[in-house]
Amino acid sequence: MGLFDQETWHARTYLGGWTELGGVADAVSPSTGERLGSFALADAGDVQTAVDLAASAQRTWAATSPEERSAVLRRAAALVEDGAEELSRWLRDEVGSAPGKAAFEVGLVVSELQLASATAMMPFGQLLRTGRPRMSLARRVPVGVVGVIAPFNFPAILSARSVAPALALGNAVVLKPDPRTTIAGGLFLAAVLEEAGLPPGVFNVVPGGADVGGALVDEPRVPVISFTGSTPAGRAIAARGGELLKRVHLELGGNNALVVLADADVEAAASAGAWGSFLHQGQICMTTGRHLVHESLYDRYVELLTEKAAKIPAGPPSTGAPLGPIIDAGQRDKVHSVVTRSIAAGARATVGGSYTDLFYEATVLADVARGHAAFEEEIFGPVAAVTPFSSIDQLVQLVNSSPFGLSLGILTSHPYAAFELSERMPSGIVHINDQTVDDEAQAPFGGIGDSGTGARFGGHEANIEAFTDTQWVTMQAEIAAYPF
Repeated sequence: MGLFDQETWHARTYLGGWTELGGVADAVSPSTGERLGSFALADAGDVQTAVDLAASAQRTWAATSPEERSAVLRRAAALVEDGAEELSRWLRDEVGSAPGKAAFEVGLVVSELQLASATAMMPFGQLLRTGRPRMSLARRVPVGVVGVIAPFNFPAILSARSVAPALALGNAVVLKPDPRTTIAGGLFLAAVLEEAGLPPGVFNVVPGGADVGGALVDEPRVPVISFTGSTPAGRAIAARGGELLKRVHLELGGNNALVVLADADVEAAASAGAWGSFLHQGQICMTTGRHLVHESLYDRYVELLTEKAAKIPAGPPSTGAPLGPIIDAGQRDKVHSVVTRSIAAGARATVGGSYTDLFYEATVLADVARGHAAFEEEIFGPVAAVTPFSSIDQLVQLVNSSPFGLSLGILTSHPYAAFELSERMPSGIVHINDQTVDDEAQAPFGGIGDSGTGARFGGHEANIEAFTDTQWVTMQAEIAAYPF
């Protein structure tokens, strides 16, 4: 038997071990419609069971030495490296990832586990000055049980980036992956952590829909929720979390701008823009949605971007096609609605704008203006919306007109001037002379406005802040004397 033998997890999930539940669902390939396997489907009662297990196991796990917690995560990273082709295959088959995207995601998972192993060994407090004859310190302590709700687009990494640091810091975790990507986004990680030596109950997976996610948010023994997904869902979770006085970390949508200034190399800019819009068929929160191009370069940019889009074939990842399927028909129809409504409002499709089954063509919409759906909405599909600007003040207005604030790219031959310009365009992430899609385990990640609650992911500082509480402790040699 291998690390991820299908006989082990077929029709099961991971609750203190491989467990059958009352429901079963199929994993289905968005490329072919083929049934890939089956997993156990959870309900609200199963969430309570998972939290029971997690709350019980967490106390022992928190008391485990940081060296051992670090070692478990290092072993997990090595196991993912050894099983890279297996995880890549599930990302291709279950998620519709092109081979390059799948390999990139596997590498990110390895990096997150490696970083988390180091986080376990980081300093966990400060020695404070005090005016009294005592020791005073602030230390970080685990929150207890962390609830993680992960999406379908990068399911392995968007689970691991919360699960791994939460475990490193002594917490237990209950993960609800998207039901469309439960295997790549949950069960594979469970198998890895089990093999790496994580004690039973510390990590549990509850596959299911919004009802299961709601039960996890409502569970009183889960004080922290880490959610990655749509802005409407994030608003609902934040509202409920506020009622329950929970900490809710939100990484939400984006309608990210790629700015092409008048002094940019237009051919290099079009290449970067194509990558930013069409990687993983645009199903990335950081996808370049709006291409804001100086009027002096606009026509040439549209021409080049159109040529590139026309040469990007859509098809099953098994064929090597760089543009895979949209995750399901509902999402495909949302993408097509944005395209058709924008064209009806005056935008011009220079290439694409149609689909076969779940394969949506790489699409370029020129002459997109404020008020058009492609300018205002997160598309989450392979659509590049191009808008001209004539002045820097107009550019700033265009960028800032969006309520989203996740990632911003600025392309120019004067990078320091772009750095100064970026101060006028608030964004959680800024890339100068690069497109909008990038991620590194050690870098803070998060957006502002409708894109979320800021940098709650990435790097030791953000992870420690996200998954621990601060406790003030004082200690003195003798009992303090008081006049009462």
